Amino acid sequence: MRILKPLALAFLLPALGANARSLATESTGLNPQALQILAQDTTSWTQPLPFDDGVITGKLENGFQYYIRKNVEPENRVTMFLAVKVGSILENEKELGLAHFLEHMNFNGLKHFPKNELVDYLQRAGVRFGSDLNAYTSFDETVYQLPIPSDDPELLKNGLQVMRDWAQDALLDEEEINKERGVVLEEMRGSRGAQQRMRDQYFPLMLNGSRYAERLPIGTEDVVTNFKPETIREFHQKWYRPDLQSIIVVGDIDPKMIEQEIKRLFGDMKQPKSPQDREKYTVDLLNKNQFMVVTDPEMQYTVGQIFIKHPEEQVKTVGDYRRSLLKSTYNEMINSRLSELMQSADAPFLQAGIGISEFLGGLDNLSAYYVAKPGAIGDGFKSIVRELDRVDQFGFTESEFARTIVSMQKNNERAYTERDKRRSDSYVDAYLNHFLKDNPALSDEDSYRITKELLPTLTLSEVEAIGKQYYVDQNRDVLYLAPDKEKANLPDEAAVNAWFQEVNQETLTAYDDKVSDLPLLAAEPAKGTVVDRKNIDVIEAKSWKLSNGATVVLKPTKFKNDEILIHAFGPGGTSLYADADYFDASNAASLVNSSGLGQMTTVELQKYLSDKKANISPFIGERTQGVTGSADKEGLKTAFEMIYGYFTAPRIEDDVFKSTISRAVSSMENRENNPSFVFSETIQKSLYGNNVRRVPANAADIQSISKDKALSIFQERFADASDFTFMIVGSFTEEEITPYIEQYLASLPTTNRDNAAKDLQIVEPEKGFEKIVNKGKEEKAQVRLSFYGDYAFNEKENLNMDALESVLSIKLIERLREDESGVYGTGASASYRKQPSGRYGFHIGFGTSVDRYESLIQSALDEIRKVKENGPTQVDLDKFFIEQRRQHEVNLRENSFWLNSLNEVISNEEDFKSIINLQEDIQNVTVESVKAVANKYLDETKLFKFILLPDAK
Repeated sequence: MRILKPLALAFLLPALGANARSLATESTGLNPQALQILAQDTTSWTQPLPFDDGVITGKLENGFQYYIRKNVEPENRVTMFLAVKVGSILENEKELGLAHFLEHMNFNGLKHFPKNELVDYLQRAGVRFGSDLNAYTSFDETVYQLPIPSDDPELLKNGLQVMRDWAQDALLDEEEINKERGVVLEEMRGSRGAQQRMRDQYFPLMLNGSRYAERLPIGTEDVVTNFKPETIREFHQKWYRPDLQSIIVVGDIDPKMIEQEIKRLFGDMKQPKSPQDREKYTVDLLNKNQFMVVTDPEMQYTVGQIFIKHPEEQVKTVGDYRRSLLKSTYNEMINSRLSELMQSADAPFLQAGIGISEFLGGLDNLSAYYVAKPGAIGDGFKSIVRELDRVDQFGFTESEFARTIVSMQKNNERAYTERDKRRSDSYVDAYLNHFLKDNPALSDEDSYRITKELLPTLTLSEVEAIGKQYYVDQNRDVLYLAPDKEKANLPDEAAVNAWFQEVNQETLTAYDDKVSDLPLLAAEPAKGTVVDRKNIDVIEAKSWKLSNGATVVLKPTKFKNDEILIHAFGPGGTSLYADADYFDASNAASLVNSSGLGQMTTVELQKYLSDKKANISPFIGERTQGVTGSADKEGLKTAFEMIYGYFTAPRIEDDVFKSTISRAVSSMENRENNPSFVFSETIQKSLYGNNVRRVPANAADIQSISKDKALSIFQERFADASDFTFMIVGSFTEEEITPYIEQYLASLPTTNRDNAAKDLQIVEPEKGFEKIVNKGKEEKAQVRLSFYGDYAFNEKENLNMDALESVLSIKLIERLREDESGVYGTGASASYRKQPSGRYGFHIGFGTSVDRYESLIQSALDEIRKVKENGPTQVDLDKFFIEQRRQHEVNLRENSFWLNSLNEVISNEEDFKSIINLQEDIQNVTVESVKAVANKYLDETKLFKFILLPDAK
């Protein structure tokens, strides 16, 4: 279960809403005269937005609502959500945290699934706890999710019964309540750290002293520890009622049958005799500016933030939707400018963003943030304000505006093209927000049509007016979050106001939109040829050998209407370079990727690609180098041009190089403050000494990188395509793809040299040990138990290792979380490799209290002992089988699965049939075979215990 934290500090702008993604001017189907008439005739803009006509909706007599939609992607699957308009905002002082606690209890005893039978039953149906079966609690709502197979009538029926039990039939048994207290306290403990400590200080300011600041969903330790069972039962009775609830069912189902079942199951839900009003709380505007500085010894960066709050603008009508498009256009254009600024040689910040978005409690806001470079707090702030002022004074250019509108049009067209392949999960948010917030829920057709009609009516002056409306000097908060050691360098409110004034009095110049009219490549390459074609019948794919020696593996699919994925690799990588050249080699690809390509600079390339679905990036790993990316059919030529460009015309620009090095070094300034970094670094150094290829780079390492050396290494690694393998998966035909392969892949340079990667023989120590790290203020422990050693890589061994991971994860959750109430989350994870030599890692991790970590380690090791002595239970093994089979059914219809599987099989020289033979191969996994693998690899002499504890007192 996750707690939703709408205001959690992420340093990232909120994503634009799905309905603000849009499409192409040239494809509007409207002539200029018609567009002019539409732009002038605004009467239709007052019309309410139409509701999705592909959804069956209804409200039962008791007030319970439902949304049902048939959608066949993925086949034989259905996603169910239960939304409850109940969150922490409704709690009184004795109930702080009980909305969230109640969410937990809905997994610990229901009318038809007492105790932990719910999780057990669903695992036996192939549903994964945490990744599939989940829930969240926020200020204003609690939402439960259950994706399940829909081809089993009994399972479908029981899934609906789960939703009904969640709605009103939690047992709330006292013993289970008391056991769950420890789990919630551990969840609370795990979230403690610099972010939480600072949030507790700045939330009252950000939320204007409203009730929201006092109602964090996690609650308080005192209430969670001491509330009486009757209190949560009363909360449940008071708020879990039909008029505040809705079910959303989207998937491969019979909607009419589902509707009848909903009426049967939910129609008898009762309202309280005297239902309490569900009050709507707000964050009031104070009509003043606020300022605050918050520091913490474990904070890694200095972050400056500006929040300018405004009354919420709800999207109800076509005109409202049009305004949302204007805001999206503003966000896109101003952030493109910041991105360009960040690539300058002396970038004034490490990261930055600006955006107009929904806030909380009936407010919207314009927010701006930047992550300061050490010693440049004022420079970063003024650079953000300068860009806001520049737009306020000069606006945007016509070319910026036109480019952004075309990009939005293209996005709209792409979304519409894929409408019949749209996954069920992607529909749910719209219906959730329609129920919870009365937001619009447009059909695919209406979203496409309205966006297509409205985008050409947007004007540059309107976008600029949006900026002027939101960028004002009222209801503005300025907040600084920083490490304790930066206290002396942080501004006070007077200094910040002086910075605003200083920028305001500067003589700014208008933005110069630099674009290139040159083609990406200086000349078209001479075509090569396909010299050999072979069928890979077992997976319905083809393997071609090109005239330059390169191999192409093609897997055409119909899983998406217009998605093509590309991945290529050749042997070598950084393993071919000495330690002295390692940082040049390991950073070469990212430096090239951040620079321009062919005849275009970085900025020109970004603008050139803005309206294209073509994204190709080079990489250099330890044993391979290559390119990876995606395109649609329209962008496919550009994608292949980029591939050819990276092989033949890469560059590292001076400004990009200087900016990247400077920002990388600056980002390391305070990382020793972060307990997680210190823990991770200690683990790596304990396992690999000071090997530069395994431990985190330091500032001197990054400063040692030579631009010329990095580019030379990149060119060297991509000078010989003769042993590269290109894998292409997606919606293409041989006829469509062949010209691009001949023109851009068969023409790649070759030297026919030996590129075989070296075995660096970097392995973990033979014998395990214990390492305790003391770092951090909070009284909490983090434990990682790891086993390392040689591994016999083959399909049978791999499946048994996966099964061991699964069954141990089940046992660890049952023992450490459910039985001992000692952790919030735990689990096992296995990793294994074939090249350069067979090796494995097997890990168990959890967080807990300082006084319990030792006993919980023993409990975890006891569960390992049981599997080694007795093997897993058949019940747990059956859970693994069904989960694997169900997941594989879905995976086989995903382009990304096929690309990853082809890469793995080809890299490891395995049989292609292993991709599809799971159902057959898994039959070889037994209780005894898993037991044997556990004994083979979970040898206590190879156990490494890593423990993070607070600073020594």
